[in-house]
Amino acid sequence: MNNKRTSLLQRFVAAPYTVWSVLFIVIPLVMVVYYTFTDSNGVFTTVNVAKLVEKEYLSIFARSVAYAFIATVVCLVIAFPLAYFISQTKPRTQKLAIMLTMLPMWTNLVIRTYSLGNLIEDTGVINTALGLLDNPIHMINTPFAVILGMVYNYLPFMVLPIHTVISKLDKNVIEASQDLGCNKFKVITKVILPLSKSGIVSGITMVFVPAISTFYISKKLGGTDNRLIGEVIEDSFLYSENWNFGSAISFVLMIIIMLSIAIVNKFSDDEEGGGMLL
Repeated sequence: MNNKRTSLLQRFVAAPYTVWSVLFIVIPLVMVVYYTFTDSNGVFTTVNVAKLVEKEYLSIFARSVAYAFIATVVCLVIAFPLAYFISQTKPRTQKLAIMLTMLPMWTNLVIRTYSLGNLIEDTGVINTALGLLDNPIHMINTPFAVILGMVYNYLPFMVLPIHTVISKLDKNVIEASQDLGCNKFKVITKVILPLSKSGIVSGITMVFVPAISTFYISKKLGGTDNRLIGEVIEDSFLYSENWNFGSAISFVLMIIIMLSIAIVNKFSDDEEGGGMLL
């Protein structure tokens, strides 16, 4: 009897989440699949998906994956030492550092990206400060600008999960590795890095997913020569009003994201079983 009551209570508590998931996850996904494999008249077709094999869209997909991958790697390279450094400070200093890391996120992404564009454009703050207006460093409307925008906007998503994991590591394990002869470099690479794997995987996922699907960053900082797949989706829905083709792109992008996450998780699982070398 008690088990039945517990089961009913669990279902009651989970009901709002279930309704939310159905309304805002399941139904939208079903609609995406429906529009992907139908035309404007609701007739089944594979033309929308077949069109994505064209050279133009393949290059946009490849560019989106490449930019997102590079931005994720750069974020990881910056975030891990930053998170480690923050974790070694006093608790009050850690709170302040985390707040400063999150401070840009208090501003809307559109405003942050627009401000970054003002910094790196040919007549922007950087070239003006360096006195290079006559022969400026061209940064805007380049792949560098798009990747910089991704790193700037998504870096906190990499720092926070890594810092959370590192700050909770057992200090006895680190001290034991030092007693066994590990120098600081080996402690970081052989002990802290493997034990921080869950935070790294979370950070990679939280950066790669929004980076590969972004549209405003590439539109504002990349110009017409650096279009990403998010822009094509936006154009299909808002300007061309071709929901079927836009859904097809979204469907394929969703598959790419799921495969990428699965690869990262599989790699993490394999490494987890490999043990830790001192």
